Amino acid sequence: MIDIDDAHPGSAHSSGVERVANVRLSTEHGDFLAVGYLDRDRGEEQIALVYGDVEGDGALTRLHSECLTGDAFGSKHCECGDQLSAALRAIASEGRGVLVYLRGHEGRGIGLLAKLQAMQLQAEGMDTVEANLALGLPADARDYRVAAEILHDLSVRSVRLLSNNPLKRAALLRHGIMISEQVPLLTQPREENIFYLRTKRERMGHDLPHLDRVADQF
Repeated sequence: MIDIDDAHPGSAHSSGVERVANVRLSTEHGDFLAVGYLDRDRGEEQIALVYGDVEGDGALTRLHSECLTGDAFGSKHCECGDQLSAALRAIASEGRGVLVYLRGHEGRGIGLLAKLQAMQLQAEGMDTVEANLALGLPADARDYRVAAEILHDLSVRSVRLLSNNPLKRAALLRHGIMISEQVPLLTQPREENIFYLRTKRERMGHDLPHLDRVADQF
């Protein structure tokens, strides 16, 4: 099922990342190959979860930004934890795909403590963009270079991108990964995150058409 687990650690097609480990990872969503990378430019440790043979074209691909509060603690403030689970389920169901889990992307790249400060400001009435800016930080500071380099190392030429974010599509194209399709990753809105989701759609250009269907629920 997983066809690149014989690849040798230490290999890399791009000078920016070094593959240091390949190990089978059994999860509640299926058995993946966990491929560990060192981002030599930033010194950060990164991981890709690979399912099936992803070489070539059209692998279902998710670039997932690290979110401790959502991914680990199940925060209802965002949809990150729901998206992570949904993406892994979709990749396993597809039988072929990769999830690149991007460490260093906490709070859209501003870090954990700054994200918690931004959440305080949101509790006082600011939206997620206003909160970042009020702290003197970018609305979105994420860089997807390392994700593209990981995909290059995995011999992925083009992807079916599992995302609602146009910036991810543009970033992959800029770094030489072609997009054959952009696949929506829509989660059920909650009362706690509907304002956040609407801000992402209205101020950050995320494609979230399902929010129209719940306009009167919250």
